[in-house]
Amino acid sequence: MDDVTVERVLRVVEAIPPGRVAAYGEVGAIVGVGPRLVGRIMRTWGSGVPWWRVTNAAGDHPLLARALPHWEAEGIVVKPNGRGCRMAEFGADLDLLAEAAERACADLADLADLE
Repeated sequence: MDDVTVERVLRVVEAIPPGRVAAYGEVGAIVGVGPRLVGRIMRTWGSGVPWWRVTNAAGDHPLLARALPHWEAEGIVVKPNGRGCRMAEFGADLDLLAEAAERACADLADLADLE
């Protein structure tokens, strides 16, 4: 894992709109890495980005108790099982997220060539 990959993941997470979530795998697909690497990056460097907007594929959040105040402020509703949110209702539009991520990461292309 290199610094450019870490920065790309963090910028994609920053591009997830308030009130929406994206799964680790969806973030990874935009960046070109797997969901486990996204999880590792988020665990290590994600405290400065809206980490509460990244869930597993089912919409469940491993840190739901900590995420809940953020979700409530953004209008994300917890599903009946109490583990996360409904992806069909609160999932980010992935095409729009990919476009926003491309713009947010545009300046990183030159850095990737240097590595």
